[in-house]
Amino acid sequence: MYLLKKIPLALALLWSAAGFAQTTLPVPLNLQATYIKGTRSMSGAPGKNYWQNKADYTITVNFNPQSRLLNGTADIDYTNNSPDTLTEIWFKLYPNLFKKGAVRSVPVRPQEVTDGVKIKKLSIDRQDQDTAKLTINGTNMVVKVPGLLPGRTIHFNIAYDYTLNKTSHIRTGQVDSGAFFIAYFFPRVAVYDDIDGWNQNPYRGTEEFYNDFCHFNAAITVPGNYQVWATGNLINPKEVYTDRYIKRISDAGFSDRVTDIITEQDLKEGNISPHNPTNTWKFEADSVTDLAFAMSDHYVWKASSLIVDLKTSRRTRVDAVFNAGHKDYFAVIDYARKTVEAMSYTFPKWPYPYPHETVFDGLDQMEYPMMVNDNPEEKVFDAITLTDHEIFHTMFPFYMGVNETKYGWMDEGWATIGEWVISPLIDSTIVDNFAVPQYEAVAGKEADQPIITLTTQLSGPSFEPDSYGKPGLGYYYIRDLLGQGLFTKALHYYLQQWHGKHPMPYDFFNCINTASGQNLNWFWKRWFFDNGFPDLAITRVTLKKGHYTIIITNKGTKPVPIDLTLYYSDGSTQLLHQNISAWKNGKTFTITHNAHKRIGKMVLGTTYDPDVNKQNNVWEAK
Repeated sequence: MYLLKKIPLALALLWSAAGFAQTTLPVPLNLQATYIKGTRSMSGAPGKNYWQNKADYTITVNFNPQSRLLNGTADIDYTNNSPDTLTEIWFKLYPNLFKKGAVRSVPVRPQEVTDGVKIKKLSIDRQDQDTAKLTINGTNMVVKVPGLLPGRTIHFNIAYDYTLNKTSHIRTGQVDSGAFFIAYFFPRVAVYDDIDGWNQNPYRGTEEFYNDFCHFNAAITVPGNYQVWATGNLINPKEVYTDRYIKRISDAGFSDRVTDIITEQDLKEGNISPHNPTNTWKFEADSVTDLAFAMSDHYVWKASSLIVDLKTSRRTRVDAVFNAGHKDYFAVIDYARKTVEAMSYTFPKWPYPYPHETVFDGLDQMEYPMMVNDNPEEKVFDAITLTDHEIFHTMFPFYMGVNETKYGWMDEGWATIGEWVISPLIDSTIVDNFAVPQYEAVAGKEADQPIITLTTQLSGPSFEPDSYGKPGLGYYYIRDLLGQGLFTKALHYYLQQWHGKHPMPYDFFNCINTASGQNLNWFWKRWFFDNGFPDLAITRVTLKKGHYTIIITNKGTKPVPIDLTLYYSDGSTQLLHQNISAWKNGKTFTITHNAHKRIGKMVLGTTYDPDVNKQNNVWEAK
């Protein structure tokens, strides 16, 4: 946990001016510096001096499904918008997770260990470099450059290859003999930001990613009997599809109904793509943090579309691409479409930002811009919650470029509350307690760490609760406290300020404070920064002339809502609810209830109310 040291006068004045004098949050020194430099502001908005770098990628790859060898070239124009002169450029070589000697936090089968990414050629501004002198350490590669001045652009050309993993399917790899999900497949410039400078954290397999918003052009060459799906728009459909399928894809983009673009019969006929030894699929995507692609020679494709923005009538096409032998996947198109609809009109009530969302039948549970790689699920509950969770990541970390490596809770917590809210909209019978029991099991124990702990410092039983359940509950409680209308307004302010940028935790806290007009630091500090545990108790119940006086005590330190279910003697029930404001200034809360019939039992707690001691949550009439 960070300790608050002496606060510079300028920063103290900023806090005072912002009206957050009641409770201040402990701010590490390197984050305090962003306010002094003016790259961040106490209102939560980017500061007047905020900047971020960008790159333009032209990627050409050839993938051999038999050998799993990917050959590629990456032409990169990298622009330095920072105030600093850069003498070295850091790159990420994510496939080096499988390289011999790489530091990993996940198991890799011995037969999957490779030589990693081989850099065959590298030029800087068209001057060839000695690749033998490159500094490569795990997934990081450091390239020395002549001083790159602020506002200037440098050009890299990199030729490389690596072998895709067959098993040890960690977010990417071979799915079966004719299906592949290929991610992190090109060298990319690491993020250089106003907080840490270069993102030097290696990719170890557990923590996720942090990439800049860039422009991508990709040309992907595969055998002629394969189809390819990817981030971005397909810009050469006439070169890779026959006319029948071009029409089906076009029709699906304007139709609310489900369109069968590729069926099992189509696969048997074999006339989907031109009969060439290889075909090259070209995709373009702008202002996205990543580009991934998937390919198969035997997957079917269902698609539908919907209007996601009533003001402009803009539509998003939703795809499900899968092995027809996975019968459960036939319903995924419906779950995916309803997720996009719910995100656009209910939560976060923001028009879905991308032209398509493709759910690919893979061996993982992972998100990418406009793509998700989801394993098949036998149970409807699991299929729905997986589908909406991964698609919800569209907003965090892709629309909002959060640093998942350091602050996993800034994207996984949102996907968790997204799953909780949207799943019942798809199937009203769903009660989803994902990640809540895991938090309850660790709360207050030695392994329990504050949410604000850097994800790179989390381990053991605290990793999942701090990434998913605890932050999800924090967002859930603030939504309840503010009410859906004000919460949506505050969330939209955050989205508006930081779309296409890199918010840090305090940007989020301050945006919600500013837009809601409330100082919520009392809650942020207790829930996200402090140690402690949730434990509510029914400590006294008195009855006088039909009036029940019920004393609820917060025996723990975490503010959770009061949800009290009354069980009447006639078999009926009633739920009394009080949001977390009950604990803003005290440890006890009194409920006065006028009952017209006798109460036989009272029970504290619902699905989203973790409690370490439920023995004091029940009162029974004597």
